[in-house]
Amino acid sequence: MLRLASKRLLGLTSREIPSRPVQILPRLYHEKVIDHYNNPRNVGSFDKNDPNVGTGLVGAPACGDVMKLQIKIDEESGKIVDACFKTFGCGSAIASSSVATEWVKGKSMDEVLTIKNTEIAKHLSLPPVKLHCSMLAEDAIKAAVKDVELKRAKLKGNSSADAANAPIEKAADA
Repeated sequence: MLRLASKRLLGLTSREIPSRPVQILPRLYHEKVIDHYNNPRNVGSFDKNDPNVGTGLVGAPACGDVMKLQIKIDEESGKIVDACFKTFGCGSAIASSSVATEWVKGKSMDEVLTIKNTEIAKHLSLPPVKLHCSMLAEDAIKAAVKDVELKRAKLKGNSSADAANAPIEKAADA
């Protein structure tokens, strides 16, 4: 078969053999997905122990995509001043993470909770088979916000507990 194909390619065959046209349908990504895949924005990580950093770690067992998205909150304004991600997955998952980090910057935690996976999917023109990637991004945002809120609640709880324990410690020292 290979010999026949190479002869046909070189024009060395004497008899014409009808061939069936082979149609190869490439699976194409939208240019925005390719852009965010080739030039991902905000790749990296913050110190997860920082009380102003929220970390969302989510995964999709069906395809093996894992996404870590982190947000950094300004203490005074409560707005997200920076965001970063690390994603192990397909181009659509990386692009969804990249877009999510761009969209959350400068917004309050309440505002970013309104970002829906359908908006990310529409922005990137994701096909239905890749919608789970945008769902991961939405879930990662929610998880990061929840994480930073839990850290802040613990800090408030610990500081009031420390204040209550302070006089006892002073009395014990006296």
